[in-house]
Amino acid sequence: MTTVHVDTPGGRYPINIEAGRLDRLAEAIPHDATSIALVSNPTVAAHYKARAQDALGRSGKRVIYIELPDGESYKDWQTLNLIFDGLLQNRCDRKAVLVALGGGVIGDMVGFAAASYMRGIRFVQVPTTLLAQVDSSVGGKTAINHPLGKNMIGAFYQPIAVEIDTDVLKTLPAREISAGLAEVIKYGCIIDAQFFDWCEQNVAALRALDRDAVTYAIQRSCELKAHVVSQDERESGLRAILNFGHTFGHAIEAGLGFGEWLHGEAVGCGMAQAAELSVLVAGLDEASARRVHSLVHAIGCPVTPPNLGTEHWIELMQVDKKTEGGTLRFIMLPEIGKAVFQSAPMDELRQVLHKTAVPVL
Repeated sequence: MTTVHVDTPGGRYPINIEAGRLDRLAEAIPHDATSIALVSNPTVAAHYKARAQDALGRSGKRVIYIELPDGESYKDWQTLNLIFDGLLQNRCDRKAVLVALGGGVIGDMVGFAAASYMRGIRFVQVPTTLLAQVDSSVGGKTAINHPLGKNMIGAFYQPIAVEIDTDVLKTLPAREISAGLAEVIKYGCIIDAQFFDWCEQNVAALRALDRDAVTYAIQRSCELKAHVVSQDERESGLRAILNFGHTFGHAIEAGLGFGEWLHGEAVGCGMAQAAELSVLVAGLDEASARRVHSLVHAIGCPVTPPNLGTEHWIELMQVDKKTEGGTLRFIMLPEIGKAVFQSAPMDELRQVLHKTAVPVL
C-alpha cells in the first residue's frame, strides 16, 4: 500500500492507494462512529455495493445504503436531498459517517451533504473512476451544479480518508479512462515537467491500465495535488492553478448540457485551448503548445471544441468562479511545468475561440 498525506487547516488525512483496498474499508471508519451511510449509484453498485457493504460491516457499525441516479445531469439540489432523506429517515446522528462510493459526481454530492448535514459530519471518499482518484476526491472541494454554472454551490470540506482501489478501474469503459488521464496530465502541465515527459512516454501503458504505470500516475497526481492543497485549501491563490483547462471545459459542459461530454473530456479539450491561449498571452512556445495538444489527443480526449458561438462561449465563461469583477481570468502556461493565473485580452481569447483544433504534428 502507498499512502499520501494531505495536511490542511480543514483536516489531515491519508490517501491510501492499493489494489484490493475496497476490502479494507472498515479501517477508515472511526471507532466512535454510530452508523455508516454508503452512497453510490446503480452503475457502481452493480459491481461494488455488496463488497463495500461487507467490508464496512466488519467495522461492527450499522450500515445503511442510499442510491442516487447516475450522471452529471443529476448533480443538483433534488438529488442532494435524497442523501438527506436517507440520513433523516434512518435517524443518523452527528457521529454517523458518510461513505462516497463512486466517481466525481457521487464524491462531490456526498461531500457537500456531509458538510451540511447537522452542520457537518465525517465522510470517506472511495473513488471508483480514475478522474476521481487523481483529482476530485482529494482536497475537499464539494459542490452541486446550477443550470447557469458548474459547481457554483458547495463548500470546502475535507474527508477523513480517501481509499483508492486501483483494481476497480478494470470495470471502467475506455472513455472514462481517457477522461481521468486528462486530469493526470494536467499536473505535468502546471507543476511537474518531468511528470509530463513521463506521461508522454507511458501513454500506451496508462490507457492499457498497466498496474505499475497507473499506480505511479495516481500516486504522483495525489502527491502534487496534496502539495498544492496543503498550501491553499480554499483556492485563494496557488490552488487556482489546478483549474488549468477548466474555464474552457466548464463552458463546454454547460453549453452542451451537463453530461454530454465527460468532465475530463471537456477539461482535456480545454487544456488544448488554454495552451493555445498561452502562446498568445503567456509566452508559451508553439512547440510546447503542440505537445499539450498531442498528449490530450494521445490519451483519447477530444481536441476539437464544440461550436458554441464565440459570444455564447464568453457568456458561459463569465459565470466561472475565476472571473473577478467581470474580468475573465485563465490558468496559462509560460512553459510546461509552470502555470500563471492572469486575465486574457478579449481579442486574443476570441482568436482562440474562432479556431478549431491545431493539426497534430
